[in-house]
Amino acid sequence: MSTLDWGVLIGTIAFIVLYGVWKTRKTQHMSGYLRADNTERWWMMGLSVMATQASAITFLSTPGQAFDDGMRFIQFYFGLPLAMVVLSVTAIPLYYRLKVYTAYEYLESRFDLKTRSLAAMLFLLQRGLSTGITIYAPAIILSAILGWNLTATILFIGVVVTFYTVVGGTKAVSQTQRLQMAVMLGGMLVAAIVVVRLLPNGIGFSEAMEVAGQAGKLNLVDLSFNPSDRYNLWSGLIGGFFLSLSYFGTDQSQVGRYLGGETIAQSRLGLLMNGLVKVPMQFLILLVGVLVFVFYQFYAPPLYFNQQQAANVLASDKAPEWQHLETENQRVFQQKKTASLALVQAHQAGDEEAEEEAAALMNQAEEKRKELRANAQKLVKNYNQGTDLKDTDYVFLTFVTQQLPNGLVGLLLAVVLCAAMGSTASAFNSLASTTVVDVYKRSLYPKASDDHYVQASRWFTVGWGAVSILFALFASQLENLIQAVNILGSLFYGTILGVFIAAFYFRRLTGSAVFWAAIITQFIIFLLYFTTQIAYLWYNLIGVALVVGIGFMLVPLLPKRG
Repeated sequence: MSTLDWGVLIGTIAFIVLYGVWKTRKTQHMSGYLRADNTERWWMMGLSVMATQASAITFLSTPGQAFDDGMRFIQFYFGLPLAMVVLSVTAIPLYYRLKVYTAYEYLESRFDLKTRSLAAMLFLLQRGLSTGITIYAPAIILSAILGWNLTATILFIGVVVTFYTVVGGTKAVSQTQRLQMAVMLGGMLVAAIVVVRLLPNGIGFSEAMEVAGQAGKLNLVDLSFNPSDRYNLWSGLIGGFFLSLSYFGTDQSQVGRYLGGETIAQSRLGLLMNGLVKVPMQFLILLVGVLVFVFYQFYAPPLYFNQQQAANVLASDKAPEWQHLETENQRVFQQKKTASLALVQAHQAGDEEAEEEAAALMNQAEEKRKELRANAQKLVKNYNQGTDLKDTDYVFLTFVTQQLPNGLVGLLLAVVLCAAMGSTASAFNSLASTTVVDVYKRSLYPKASDDHYVQASRWFTVGWGAVSILFALFASQLENLIQAVNILGSLFYGTILGVFIAAFYFRRLTGSAVFWAAIITQFIIFLLYFTTQIAYLWYNLIGVALVVGIGFMLVPLLPKRG
């Protein structure tokens, strides 16, 4: 990177961290540390909620997802706006009336301590593991693309976030996330504009969309119903709705963001803002990935985007085979470029027949390119044992570092690090607050002073930061990172949401029945994941249905108390 890029990157990160620490340096009591003294305005909460969900994986992996699979991932978010409406009507008034610090406190008043503790422990397990991934994901990609030391990158992200979260708690998280979201959204908008400007002369946005559409990348809505298909209208509306209900209604990393609102109305507006803005934001990020795909129709892409892994193959006895694939990749690219240019010319001339012929040739070349990349992937796996990260996770940063001018590289890297810091800070804060409120204060030290619990929250933040950093240091990914995080969430969220649905809407269900139903459900979800091909979004609906259904079956079999 150039000196200018380093200046932009370091200056952006340093300003955000120091601003957050300075603004929250006087946070000394539990209400302020865990609920921001209920001073947050709706737009601050909306940005904080969005920043919590928008991890670095979103900005690294989502463009690669679109590059490889088109825009259909957007359907994952179709159920989110409806979920925001439901939570605004049901969960927010309840949490405010009870004056809770965490979502799980409500479960004890409705059921019993063991049900509250089980839900809290499931959250701690899921969020603790996924936070390690949110640190590991950007670190391994940044280290591979930029040559940074992986361990040092993981430690930098983890330690910096732990520092300002320990100092300021929820207030520090919210203050920094406002600036982080500004950098993230601004950076991706700049990236979209720059990609279009880098296209050959005579090819603008409309021509880029025509190429993308003919390549099948603008597949926004799939009406087919297929339980094994991860992304279609039905999995997004139904599975995505239940996933969003659970994530925003029962996950303390999100609940903690809007519990700090000035009023119920402010918190509702914050959630509704998230519902209105989140889908367009994801559309923009996916669109950047599609535009990068179009760019590489006219400029030669690497055979394999993770150059570090490719270098390991080139240093082996398979180097001649790899070089042959490189040569073939260049030959196929020339075919694809010729067909893409012909497609654009036919489109501009209004010659539909010629456009269809050119699109067919372009897509044939693209299929050949995919075959070459698949063969390259096999070689990479043989010479990169223990690392099976999907290559498309490296697409966006490869484009950024190789194609963007000085200054913008630093800005886009700041986008990635801001996203990593924002989501990780929320996770640390929520892990600490849940541990203190639902375990430490409730079951271990119920009569300590307010100052004692603030200090305990700080120490638990440090502890969870250390756990997440250690997990990140030893983590390895098996899938596209944006999917890996969502899969991990879906394995737990259905069960947790089922417990809350039972508490909210089914008065006949008892604590013991729901407790054992949740344990049985969690076992079944894991069994389904390892033995079936059901798409992970459906686990959210299945988990809810199983907890409620099994709970009703257990009610007559268990003692009525609890």
